[in-house]
Amino acid sequence: MTRLPRPARTSLALGAALCTLAGAAACSSSASSGEGGDGGPAGAYTWWDPYPQHDDSSGWAQRVAKCGTEAGVTIERTAYDTTALTNQALLAAQEGTSPDIILLDNPAVSTLAETGMLTTMEEFGLDTSGIDENLLAAGVLDDQAYGIPIGANTLALYYNQQVLDEAGVDPASVTDWDSLTAALEQVTGAGHKGITFAAIGTEEGSFQFLPWFWGAGADLRDLSSADAVEALELWSGWLESGYAPNSVINNSQNTTWEEFLTGDFGFALNGTWQVNSAAEAGFPTGVLPVPAQDGGAAPAPTGGEFITAPVQDDTARYEVTKKIVECMTTPEGMVETATTFAYYIPPTADGQQQLLADSPDLRPWVDAVRVARGRTSDNLGTDYPKISEALWTAVQKALSGAADPADALAEAQAAAEDEIG
Repeated sequence: MTRLPRPARTSLALGAALCTLAGAAACSSSASSGEGGDGGPAGAYTWWDPYPQHDDSSGWAQRVAKCGTEAGVTIERTAYDTTALTNQALLAAQEGTSPDIILLDNPAVSTLAETGMLTTMEEFGLDTSGIDENLLAAGVLDDQAYGIPIGANTLALYYNQQVLDEAGVDPASVTDWDSLTAALEQVTGAGHKGITFAAIGTEEGSFQFLPWFWGAGADLRDLSSADAVEALELWSGWLESGYAPNSVINNSQNTTWEEFLTGDFGFALNGTWQVNSAAEAGFPTGVLPVPAQDGGAAPAPTGGEFITAPVQDDTARYEVTKKIVECMTTPEGMVETATTFAYYIPPTADGQQQLLADSPDLRPWVDAVRVARGRTSDNLGTDYPKISEALWTAVQKALSGAADPADALAEAQAAAEDEIG
């Protein structure tokens, strides 16, 4: 089986990167625009993040401002949605107006790092040794860390305790694929619905398939491996047996959650961000790790943002920028971020222990994050989006019946090889 080559380190032209993202920029929305690091007001440091839902009166905005105050400066914060933020960052780098700090969705770190517009954490003088290696890896390219995760979220299996009780299923018995499939058979046999997940033809579909893909032992550079085929056969088999509804083909993670909240399903694959909603559901819920094929917890993909420092012509600015970053990434700061967003797990052991001292019910999520994996890890870098699109296309074909899993994944491997070259 042909495996995709590991990329050599290249410095992409900013103009080329911008052309690649031009289509996305045309359909993205953004909050207010802001000046870059060189063009910001005197005494101010510029900060961009992907949280336009948090305005200046929010706890998040106040937390950012507080770190500026502690560093002796004012922070001028600008918020964009995730796609627009990456595009604006590339434009600013081309124009020489990069902000001092950018919070980036973790798969975007490699995109910006390859243009040469980000400093490495080693160059910046920040120690990353305390960050969980599996979480830091999403921001590593060619053995260099280009940011620090401010927290992480991931996927696990939520379950409806009432449905499982009625079906005679002990959630503790679900430890591998066979026991999960057996539980789904019992749940549907008792007149309930089995499991819902998001298999939509977008990055969300790949994100939700990856725990099963990795849990089978598959590798993203070999989409057509026997392990990968077994993972896709698991999902397609659930649809054929009626354990999962056909709606999963078009489900986003939000619509999947809406299905679970009807109270009809035994299980739902979803993320840390639904913790509060699960607590408020009209039925008792619990959480299990996604099981690997032969037992144990499968690696699930990490979500979450990295704090990064763009290259500045005026390198004297780095001293204050470093203070702001350090303020945001202390154990206490990580816990404050987790509390602010209600779903982030700190990326350090100290931060996780502090979080659990206040919220012991988050233990399953801390455990899930500890075995999670970055989508661009293993030096996939900017190859990941091409591989991911080929993967979600294969999932769509298999679940819709357009191709069997083996053929769909063979086509996906060929398509990914053609894109990467």
